[in-house]
Amino acid sequence: MADRILVVEDEDRIRNIVLDYFAVHGLDCDLARDGEEALDLLRDNDYDAILLDVLMPNLDGFAVCRAVRARSRVPILFLTALGSEEDVLRGYALGADDYVTKPFSLAVLLAKTRAVIRRSRGEGDSETLRCGVIALDLAGRTCTVAGKPVSLTRREYDLLLCLIRNKGQVLSRDQLLDKVWGIDFEGGERAVDVRIKSLRSALGSAGKQIKTVFKAGYRMEGE
Repeated sequence: MADRILVVEDEDRIRNIVLDYFAVHGLDCDLARDGEEALDLLRDNDYDAILLDVLMPNLDGFAVCRAVRARSRVPILFLTALGSEEDVLRGYALGADDYVTKPFSLAVLLAKTRAVIRRSRGEGDSETLRCGVIALDLAGRTCTVAGKPVSLTRREYDLLLCLIRNKGQVLSRDQLLDKVWGIDFEGGERAVDVRIKSLRSALGSAGKQIKTVFKAGYRMEGE
């Protein structure tokens, strides 16, 4: 049975993008536009995790988190533009399990959501993704090629993770910008090409697994 996620977010575009992305990766989502609607859904449904915006009308995310924690230990991951240390610490003090600051990478959001669900079930974060000779340890955010460690920047790791999770599929530059750089990233497609080049270089011969599809984007190959 697919994990069921409650996405509480007042921006229609963000709600729908998360819904579509999570659905592609096998997660079911219910959507709430504000805190009051979220609490109504929580009274009648059980969820494996809650993605909770902080700045919302009627009832903000902090108030919703407080109400949920009064009766449930369901994992809560805050989605917020409030990235100050004070705001982050307040969220954790109220019982949040993790924090993602906007703009966010959809691939990272998915990975964090899966991680908090696994932790809530006592399963740990031992998942390893493999594609050809490339292996990613999701817990340590480390990469190896043919068993040898490879040093990647945070962005390179997130880009490689996205490509591997979607191996065999052609991802356009716009799709990669949304999934890896975040839906509010204001840079251009050139950022993708530059990072792909540096990623291929870091992977050495394994970089050949990242194929350029003319006028379409990039595709990861490998079993």
